[in-house]
Amino acid sequence: MICAGIDAGSRAIKAVILDTARSVVLANGLSDQGVEQDRLAMELFERLLPTAGVSRSQIAGVVATGYGRNTIRFADTTVTEITCHARGVYHLAPEARTVIEVGGQDSKVIALEERGRVRDFAMNDRCAAGTGRFLEMVAARLSMDWDKLSALAQQSRSPAQISSVCAVFAETEIIGLLASGKPLADVVAGVQNAVASRVGALAGRNVAAPIYFTGGVALQPGMVRALAEVLGCPVHVAPQPQFTGALGAALLAGERSLRH
Repeated sequence: MICAGIDAGSRAIKAVILDTARSVVLANGLSDQGVEQDRLAMELFERLLPTAGVSRSQIAGVVATGYGRNTIRFADTTVTEITCHARGVYHLAPEARTVIEVGGQDSKVIALEERGRVRDFAMNDRCAAGTGRFLEMVAARLSMDWDKLSALAQQSRSPAQISSVCAVFAETEIIGLLASGKPLADVVAGVQNAVASRVGALAGRNVAAPIYFTGGVALQPGMVRALAEVLGCPVHVAPQPQFTGALGAALLAGERSLRH
């Protein structure tokens, strides 16, 4: 059975086409988010079909998830990103007990039971300071892309302390640190530490290991290091972490198709 998952995130749209019988990803891809989310998602989906070697008629089911899931009209149903990230991580790493996803719009800490079911979760959607959007704001302010931002942070020897809990005030604090002569690498590492601290506060003290990190921010090694330091235990990065939510959606589409 061939199914698809669409993760319409706040910053990007991700899609996965999955052979559920063999648990093989036939194709995946992403595109920038925009105003016409349904059209963009459909274009991405149709672009992946030839890569997957299947036609639209062979797709047994489509599940949409993410910030813009309700705009994806060609999906058969929608499922929350909490459930989809949990399902995707459990498929990739059944031993996982905590999932951390730092998205463009919010951050999530998800506690899993032994069979991968969501036991509890916490979400930060009130301020950009604990999300990928804050890292994007800093990268734009410093006129560099994400890859350069991450590489620069790894050169830091003494990360700056950024105390502001609001993204707007933190940006002002960053400008002040640079003006005072603080090395750029230390400021960038301080930004990563600040995001990790917000996520750590969201997680609380009782975070069960193994911990798996998902979402595009997980591709930044400095963020993995910062989270591990804040949480006091190793943090594993899910394979292709930007596609975990879409993978979970595709798996759920397969399960739904079997029931109908």
